[in-house]
Amino acid sequence: PDRDRELFLEAIAGRKMTMADVIGQCGGDFLKGESPVPKLVQLKIELKLFLNQALPDSDGALLWVLQNQVDDADDLVSQFADRPLLALQGLVATLIDNPGLLTETVRQADFRWGQIYDERPHFDLPGRPTHPDDPYTHASVRQQLTTLLGEIERRLG
Repeated sequence: PDRDRELFLEAIAGRKMTMADVIGQCGGDFLKGESPVPKLVQLKIELKLFLNQALPDSDGALLWVLQNQVDDADDLVSQFADRPLLALQGLVATLIDNPGLLTETVRQADFRWGQIYDERPHFDLPGRPTHPDDPYTHASVRQQLTTLLGEIERRLG
């Protein structure tokens, strides 16, 4: 260690120190043992990876909507930082139990599906029969969310 320090001092002798040099010297141990990725971001990535594996959604639009909802759920995810699947369980249960939130989730999935496939989406409208080619109806999304909730609960034990 003394020899390393001597070599370092020789290397910088006569050189003007910059702010970057000072930060580099002081910050060398700052992240030691810690990830530079904030914990909240790590938790959200973990939840989105779980969704990617556990959600039966071949078109991917509902997956995209749910991943965005996870991104917007800072308070909920932070509240369950020690068990993030509890946050996802709460989010999914709320979507299933709240008709307004379920309708909005279906609408967003239909809209995203239209963007993905460059087609006009088939919005599932209350009181009207569903379009036979609509991959995201209230019933189908509720079923996918119920299946997902079951998988979350299985994982939580």
